[in-house]
Amino acid sequence: MSQKRKQYSAEFKAKVAMQALREELTVAQLAQKYGIHPTMIGYWKKQLAEHAAEIFAHGTQHDDTAQTIAELYRQIGQLKVENDFLASRPGIIPFARGATT
Repeated sequence: MSQKRKQYSAEFKAKVAMQALREELTVAQLAQKYGIHPTMIGYWKKQLAEHAAEIFAHGTQHDDTAQTIAELYRQIGQLKVENDFLASRPGIIPFARGATT
C-alpha cells in the first residue's frame, strides 16, 4: 500500500525557506528539525529567492490598475453626460448620424 504524499502549506514553506535564507541553521539541521528532506528545503529556498521581487512589483501593478480604472470611470461619466445631452435634443441626433433633411 502506498503512502499519500505530505502536502505543506504556503506559510510553512515560507517559514522554512526564510530560515534557510538566514543561514542560522544548516539545511541539514532544518531538515532534521522539521522532518523534511533537505532537497525540499533547497527547492523552497530557490523559489523564494526567485519570486521575492514579485511581491514588491505587485504593488506597482496594483497602482497602475487603479489609475486605469479611475480613468475609465471618468470617460464613462463624460460619455453619459454627452449621451444625456444628445437625448434631450431630439433634432440633433439625425444630423449626428449623417442624415440630411
